[in-house]
Amino acid sequence: MIGDNPDWDTFISEHRWAVLTTLRRGGQPNSSVVAYARDGDELVISTPGGTFKHRSIEADERVSLCVINNAEPFNFVAIEAAAQATRENLEADTKKVFANIADAGWQEPEDLGAWLQQQQRVILRLRPLRVYGVIR
Repeated sequence: MIGDNPDWDTFISEHRWAVLTTLRRGGQPNSSVVAYARDGDELVISTPGGTFKHRSIEADERVSLCVINNAEPFNFVAIEAAAQATRENLEADTKKVFANIADAGWQEPEDLGAWLQQQQRVILRLRPLRVYGVIR
């Protein structure tokens, strides 16, 4: 379970979009919308290797992921985590992300291996440290 609240854990499992915040060298936050998937009690995000979020995680593993829903009352669950960029299990973890966003109309590329290589993708693996949220 992610966190100690079953409602938060369920919310994380049932949603697909989040805002990932990483830290610049000077400590300023930088946020971007990402798709994610669960891998047990961790979360995975597939991103091109040249993105700021990848580079910033290499310098500072501290991140915040705020999972959101798409309708009022705009519930959320925030996850403070330690992140690691990796190329291990790249294809399997990217498939998990695509499976999680399939209902939103996103489809896995036909030649996933070539697509991953072309974009020099990496997996951002998040290990939750603190979880909190508001579910109305």
